[in-house]
Amino acid sequence: MTKWQKKTPLEWLTYVNKDVEVLAAEKHKYQGWVLTVDPVSANILLAHPLENGKMSISAVLGHAVQDVEILTEADDEMKEKLAHLFRPEERQRFSQEELERKKTSLKDWLETNHIPVKEQGESQTTLCVAGVLTIDPPYRPEDCSSSNEIILSRVQGLIQGYLALQQCQI
Repeated sequence: MTKWQKKTPLEWLTYVNKDVEVLAAEKHKYQGWVLTVDPVSANILLAHPLENGKMSISAVLGHAVQDVEILTEADDEMKEKLAHLFRPEERQRFSQEELERKKTSLKDWLETNHIPVKEQGESQTTLCVAGVLTIDPPYRPEDCSSSNEIILSRVQGLIQGYLALQQCQI
């Protein structure tokens, strides 16, 4: 077990949001911003800013880490970038009336195409397709969930087609 692997999660936490240089086995060096350290394996997840504004992510396996040197601390802007790296984009805000209109329109379209759909939940905001798939507001393909991947894929495709049709009518 390496010195790095023997550290505690609280010690690893001090490396988060820091620009570090990691010396790994066979004299390999890695540099980047520490996103997290896995508390079980001691793997380090590093983010590298690219020229196009995006981030490249790499992992250094915990058993290979020999030394970690902190180069700089993240400023507020970098901390914000790192914190939002894996979060979905902010969803557009819709009024209750808009959501109701979207739900009714999608439900009517699904029923017109002979797809069984009903409203469910306390506030009746979730659409349930054939009892095996749910569609939550704002009723986009990515708002579908089901344990049946085939049905999930097909309904998401239908909703994409429906939304494309809606765009053409605008």
